[in-house]
Amino acid sequence: MQKSSNKGLRTRREHLLRMLYMAAFYPKGEEERVAGEYFDHFTGSSEDEEIDILTETESDYLKDKLSKILEHLAEIDTEINAASEGWKTKRMNQVDLSVLRLAVYEMKWDDEVPVKVAINEAVDLVKKYGMSSSGAFVNGILGKIAREMPKKNPETVSGEALS
Repeated sequence: MQKSSNKGLRTRREHLLRMLYMAAFYPKGEEERVAGEYFDHFTGSSEDEEIDILTETESDYLKDKLSKILEHLAEIDTEINAASEGWKTKRMNQVDLSVLRLAVYEMKWDDEVPVKVAINEAVDLVKKYGMSSSGAFVNGILGKIAREMPKKNPETVSGEALS
C-alpha cells in the first residue's frame, strides 16, 4: 500500500496513537468500528487546528497499519510486560500504553522504521500527550526491549532516545 505523500511520519504516528488509545475503550474484536468512527470524524472538516484532516489514501494507509498493530497486540503486550518492572500493561495509563504499543510494533515488525527512530518518536509523543514522568518511563521500557532484540537494520543500535 502506498504511503501518503503529504503527511510526515510524525503526523501518521499521532493518528495511530489516537486510534490505539480509542481502541483501548472498545470491546475486543471491534477494531473496524474504532477505525470507522475515527476516519468518519477526521475526513471531514475540523475546527481543531492541531488535527490534520485525512484523505482517503491516508485513511487507508492508517487503517492498514492499525490492523497490523492490533494483529500483533498480544505479542506486543507480552514484550512490554517482560520489559517493564513492576508495571504490567493492565496497570499502565492508556496514553503510555498506546505509545508503547505503537513503538514496539515499529521496532519489531515495521522494517521501514529504524529502532532508534521508533524510540525517539515514542518519547516525543508521550512527552506531548502523557504525564511529566512518561518520557523516562517509555524510554526505559523501549530501551530494554531494543537491547534484547536482534538488529533489524543498520540504524538499530542503542535503544536510547536521541533527544
